[in-house]
Amino acid sequence: MLEVRDLRVTYGHVEALHGISLEVNEGEIVALVGGNGAGKSTSLATISGLVRARAGTIRFCGQDIGRLSVEAIVRCGLCHCPEGRRIFPGLTVLENLKVGAAVRRRNERLEGDLGVIFELFPRLKERQKQRGWSLSGGEQQMLAIGRALMSRPKLLMLDEPSLGLAPIIIDQMFEAILTLNRRTGLAILLVEQNAAMAFEISSRAIVLESGGITLSGRSSVLASDPRVREAYLGG
Repeated sequence: MLEVRDLRVTYGHVEALHGISLEVNEGEIVALVGGNGAGKSTSLATISGLVRARAGTIRFCGQDIGRLSVEAIVRCGLCHCPEGRRIFPGLTVLENLKVGAAVRRRNERLEGDLGVIFELFPRLKERQKQRGWSLSGGEQQMLAIGRALMSRPKLLMLDEPSLGLAPIIIDQMFEAILTLNRRTGLAILLVEQNAAMAFEISSRAIVLESGGITLSGRSSVLASDPRVREAYLGG
């Protein structure tokens, strides 16, 4: 579904990504793991069109999307839920969700999609008339994911969905992500600081260090690798 080859990204004179290659197949959850500054967020931002690559190719469902606009990439079915939630604080929950459907045809009905999101995240249904600023951090993250889902993506890229959340909310968040993947077959590329959780819910994982891929393979295998355990799982 997603095929990235030899991707290079520079910020000024500094190369942030050193020719990385990765792929995500239909129905997969793939985790992208690494320390701060490894290039994880840059990878997602480049794939989604927010950052332009200096070299390399990005293909999605057979189409080269490397030079498409962000809106065009979303229309292709690839949606990026960035770190930091970035909801619209002055809009209600329902209005935020409808913003996510802005790329769809105007005559498409939204009720079914809203129903799926409210089933995944019942709190959003309870708070659909509340302004975004009044939500807790966990509720804002649910809203950010729900807004992304309103574009009807084929592949959803999630950047640090558990950042700053309480453990019980993190468990609920990842249970919802797993449910979504299993029920709909939605492919997910996940960047997550909680490496143990990332390995647990993904089928494959990629370890990124200093802008380059050092390890990749089945998550269950990598999670038992001594190098991974020492660096990301506390030994």
